[in-house]
Amino acid sequence: MATKKAATTTKKAPAKKSAAAKTTKTTVTTAPVAATSSSLGDHIQTSLRSVSLWRSLGAELVGTFLFAGVVIAGQGQPIFVLFGLAGIVLLLGAVSGAYVNPAITIGALVTRRIGWLRALGYVIAQLLGAALAYVVLSGFISGAEAVSAQAQAYGQTAPALYAAADVSKLTGKEWFIFFSELTGTAILGLAIANVTRNKDRIAGALTAGFGIFVALMIAVSAASYVGGTAIINPAVAIALHAYSWANVWPFAIYAIAPVIGGIVGFVIYDLLRGKEA
Repeated sequence: MATKKAATTTKKAPAKKSAAAKTTKTTVTTAPVAATSSSLGDHIQTSLRSVSLWRSLGAELVGTFLFAGVVIAGQGQPIFVLFGLAGIVLLLGAVSGAYVNPAITIGALVTRRIGWLRALGYVIAQLLGAALAYVVLSGFISGAEAVSAQAQAYGQTAPALYAAADVSKLTGKEWFIFFSELTGTAILGLAIANVTRNKDRIAGALTAGFGIFVALMIAVSAASYVGGTAIINPAVAIALHAYSWANVWPFAIYAIAPVIGGIVGFVIYDLLRGKEA
């Protein structure tokens, strides 16, 4: 009887990898990170290269020149100053904000609306603009014809630029003018603080105009009771010959008081409105 051979099947084991997988180790080297904070000198150089800054400084110089001219030509009357400031804000507000007042500029700086370098440039430009307005208008006055003796007999006087009252002749009344300047600039600062948050240019111009109208109405009336002059603008005070090196009071009244008032006005507005509004 024939027998069949059992078929044998052999399974081949999987072939072993001839070579182990090569592992590559990459080393990442990081270069030291440069310091991100720039020095004060670098910050100043970068800012001075900014075309926007120089345009803003030019706008503040021109704006203060026009504003000081309006005050002198209008004899400081609030109604003329109202339309003058409103027009300047419409003309130049989009370029620099049309602060045209060192006290208002410092108020904006303290409340962090503008940087310190821009604020410093604004103040210098505003002082130069007001001084230039006085020089230009004085040139026209010097070109005017002399008043004859016959005309003087009829009460006609030679043309002269509007000027502030002499503080040295108001001994004992200096504090009254000091607080009239402080109060008036605080009212103006309150109005301009609103303008800096208002995106509508026309509404901002009207707010600034009516703000300075109210400020001057109160400050001028208060100062006139004691025979003084209210200006509420340290730059325009140069054009009105308000300062005197012989007495410290003019600087306290027309420089320090408005700066304090401007800061107070901005701070009060921010407290009333709040940062989230």
